[in-house]
Amino acid sequence: MARDLIIGVDAGTSVIKAVAFDLQGRQVAVASTPNRVLLGPDGAAEQDLDGTWTDTAATLRALAARVPGLAARVVALAATGQGDGAWLVEADGRPVGPAMLWLDARAGRHVQALRETPASRLVAARTGNALNPSMQSGQLLWLQAHQPERLARAASAMHCKDWLFFQATGVRATSPCEGVYTFGNFRSLAYDDETLALLGLEAIKHLLPPIVDGTRSHATLTRTAATETGLPEGLPVVLPLMDVPLCVLGAGGMAFDAQGGLRHVGCSVLGSTGMHGWVTDNTAAIEPSAEAGYTIAMPAPGLRVRLVSHMAATLNIDWLLRLLGSAAELAGGAALPHAQMLERLDALVLSTAPAQAVYHPYIAQSGERGPFVDASARAQLSGFSATLGVAGLSRAVFEGIAMATRDCYTALGTLPEEIRLSGGAARSLALRQMIASVTGRPVRVSNREECGAAGAAITAALSIDSHASIHQMLPQWVDAYLDEAVTLPDPGQTALYDQIYGQYRETAQRARAPWQALADIRRAHFDAATQEIR
Repeated sequence: MARDLIIGVDAGTSVIKAVAFDLQGRQVAVASTPNRVLLGPDGAAEQDLDGTWTDTAATLRALAARVPGLAARVVALAATGQGDGAWLVEADGRPVGPAMLWLDARAGRHVQALRETPASRLVAARTGNALNPSMQSGQLLWLQAHQPERLARAASAMHCKDWLFFQATGVRATSPCEGVYTFGNFRSLAYDDETLALLGLEAIKHLLPPIVDGTRSHATLTRTAATETGLPEGLPVVLPLMDVPLCVLGAGGMAFDAQGGLRHVGCSVLGSTGMHGWVTDNTAAIEPSAEAGYTIAMPAPGLRVRLVSHMAATLNIDWLLRLLGSAAELAGGAALPHAQMLERLDALVLSTAPAQAVYHPYIAQSGERGPFVDASARAQLSGFSATLGVAGLSRAVFEGIAMATRDCYTALGTLPEEIRLSGGAARSLALRQMIASVTGRPVRVSNREECGAAGAAITAALSIDSHASIHQMLPQWVDAYLDEAVTLPDPGQTALYDQIYGQYRETAQRARAPWQALADIRRAHFDAATQEIR
């Protein structure tokens, strides 16, 4: 039987997916398992390390059930996953409690205090990234202050993909991704002692795993992991980057012109969160902001992706659907299935007049991280009257997500010539039109179903030398999945949104003091209530 398949795993916050690709980039089969987030007081968001590996192994076994002879056909495995967070592991390989996830808000006050010092600007200049509560640095500071005994037990501070790689191979390592943009230098792609000192984390340097380039090296599947996953012992296992840059790669965010020059193409990954940015080959020209943004290595020499993310994209639509479902139940009816509601919502939004209200989509429990960082930020609806109905409210929510998209691109500089969309929300005709009209740029969708897993598989293909370069792989693996149809801006609506956008930004800026005051009130109330219970 031919050895002709690569497995890409994408362990997201809510779902773990394993995808089999043939060597031409065609998706053969996919299996998925829900992932579990454990929410707790003060914005805690955690995940069980053992459970994440067990679910990943089960997903791989489920994939084998869908692909005849998978174990005999697979040539490599690569697992990416959600970025940031703190996945602590003891010297004997056991977890040190649950992982703190990227959406854990507990480090917010520690990060804010650090952002108010000169170190914030200096750290951004070295790492290429603005400090935010999602990053492992703030979470380690929180652990130092609140759970020092837990930190003392740790031998390694990993991220999700690093943990999966460790479980599969027994090797402690990380990629030139979160570790570098948190503790290192984005130009050298190495850890940096000065950065650690600025963060006040010199004492944890021993926790940082070695950095490896997954396009050039790999390890092998252990006997234990082979038994758990149903894959062959000795299978090459590749450690790729985190999910976001791989989604950018898989969705067409790395685009070249006929002369081989890099095009100024934007890529927006719209899932629970929204990630927006572009790939650059001009590292010397990058001027990181201390306010918000990421600079992340791509799996190709000399390339970086500049990204700004907002915490909630489809989370806003999920909230809207729950609200509408609750209203239907209150009226004595039954809520429609999710997919049917989304289809109706899409049509409703497209048929409704624009700008009936302004919606700021800061609905995440952990606040906002782009294009500004504020753990106390909350969603708000403004500028409406009693005439606003369900249709106007729904359109405002979609417009708010599009405004946040423009806000993130604006923070990076000039808007790109074209925006390419991926993620679950890219299937929404209404949201595509909103983004095109709000940004004034054409929007093109990637029909690649699993962009992150595809990016992981591309990395694996390079690692085992089945392909010579990313440039060689792009036409079959990426470009072939770009939709020929392009959503163009509506010129009249773009002119309107240009005016609305200015007010959108100004209103958000003026709201930051009230957000903080409300957060203080809630925190004091929560502390008082806790004391009464005790």
